[in-house]
Amino acid sequence: QDRVSIFLVCVTSFILHKGLAATFDVTDYGAIGDGVTDDSQAFQQAWLDVCYDCENPTMNLPSEKLFLLSPIIFQGPCNSPTINIQVLGNITAPQNLTEWVGCENDSWLYFTGISGLIINGTGQINGQGATWWNISGSAHKVSGTCHKPTAMHFNFCNDLQLSGLNLVNSSRNHISITFSTRVNISNITITAPEDSPNTDGIDLSMSTTQVQILNSTFQTGDDCISINTGCSDINITGISCGPGHGISVGSLGFNETFAAVENINVTNCTLQGTQNGVRIKTWQGGMGYARFINFENINLTNVRHPIIIDQFYCNGAHNCGIEPNAVQVSNVTYKDIFGTTPSKIAINLNCSDNCTACTNLVFEQINITSVLPEKQTRAACNNAHGQANSTLPPITCL
Repeated sequence: QDRVSIFLVCVTSFILHKGLAATFDVTDYGAIGDGVTDDSQAFQQAWLDVCYDCENPTMNLPSEKLFLLSPIIFQGPCNSPTINIQVLGNITAPQNLTEWVGCENDSWLYFTGISGLIINGTGQINGQGATWWNISGSAHKVSGTCHKPTAMHFNFCNDLQLSGLNLVNSSRNHISITFSTRVNISNITITAPEDSPNTDGIDLSMSTTQVQILNSTFQTGDDCISINTGCSDINITGISCGPGHGISVGSLGFNETFAAVENINVTNCTLQGTQNGVRIKTWQGGMGYARFINFENINLTNVRHPIIIDQFYCNGAHNCGIEPNAVQVSNVTYKDIFGTTPSKIAINLNCSDNCTACTNLVFEQINITSVLPEKQTRAACNNAHGQANSTLPPITCL
């Protein structure tokens, strides 16, 4: 009955006001935007009206304002097929850890169950991560508060569009996307110090499919883009990455779990001064597959580990044992990858020793040289199978 009532309200509103899309300005709901006053309640009230509206509404964050927000949930589903959030002003997280209470899914700005969400604008979104970076322990938790939070988490947000945003200094991942389909991200900038821990740019996981990440810049302390289990049909192009840990598939298969990643296309990207270039990483003991992955036209400058498959990933100094199972890595193509590295090993294919060796690897037109003219680079392989054509260094170990 409630659904029918809402439908009738929307139809009536559409007939009476056809073509008129409403704008909901957060300052009309009491948001101050002075960077000191907590504007979370005003944003929450504005969101309720935006979500109830039927005619492609816009939630407006005006320019020349700095909105302080505590952890907040933007809850769907909403009545309109599309909803726009225009970020012209800046947003900042709390700097005092005691204000981090009630983080849903350990997130600062949590969007869930919203279809057709469009967020754009030139405003800065500051996660105030320095407050968290020195906290020790794997849980990254302060007593009485949430765990170390992701800045923006999108969960069950189909037909999501993000453009023009400027995210800085998240305490953990800047953007996480889970259980979402048809996602388009373009022209965003993500920045955090090179030594900031776990500050991934974009983290995709858990049944996230049909994603495009285009023409964006990442400078982080961890992966610029991380593609995790459950992801498929991911297109990444025109990315500038560095500093950071490169563009990664994984890690996959942690704690002997099943992982599935396929149909990944990474093209026309530039990586400069990163720890890794293009990387696939899996834990020993996992199951499943990472397959049909294409890396093409990648420009590397002073990248420590340009091409790496690591099926013995252990996340630092952990003493991981050898397990009988591994995630199967297959049908991976590397084409037109060129640049420089300070390391001797430019291509490192460290595949599992058991029956899940890496198979159907293809290398074409690879040219990776040392930053030192007198040094030569080389390739290293362990149980890697495939073919190589026109590569420097030569890959004779396949």
